[in-house]
Amino acid sequence: MTDKQSQLEAMVEPIVLSLGYRLWGIEFLLRGRHSLLRIYIDSDNGVTLEDCEKVSRQVSSVFDVEDPITEEYTLEVSSPGMDRCLFRLEHYQEWKGSEVRLRLRTPFEGRRKYRGLLKGVENQYVVIVAEGHELLLPIESIEKAQVIPQFD
Repeated sequence: MTDKQSQLEAMVEPIVLSLGYRLWGIEFLLRGRHSLLRIYIDSDNGVTLEDCEKVSRQVSSVFDVEDPITEEYTLEVSSPGMDRCLFRLEHYQEWKGSEVRLRLRTPFEGRRKYRGLLKGVENQYVVIVAEGHELLLPIESIEKAQVIPQFD
């Protein structure tokens, strides 16, 4: 997680919690002159469009005053969905047993992309089984991780 993402998460999390939701994660994507701030919220009862709108309004109000993003940006509030991104170690532990897709910041054994079974976490490492090999990947080396939905 970048320093900017950490700063934004520290601002957003109290807002999300005060509205009765859980902050699942934040993506801040720089796209030239127009950036994207995507906030994922979750709750035990699921997330509706109205929930996303409520959080968006509150975050927008605070950001209008605090102005943490100086460039133009688009704010999106969303549920994590079935193909949810995994941001924190506890997410990896919670989704243990799921099939995941990972993209690393730098290549490991010559590759940046892996797909495999999420076995869990060990200290600061994410454990997956990919192509018959168990891999221990440092959490900070993972650029993006997503659950692959299973339809039975």
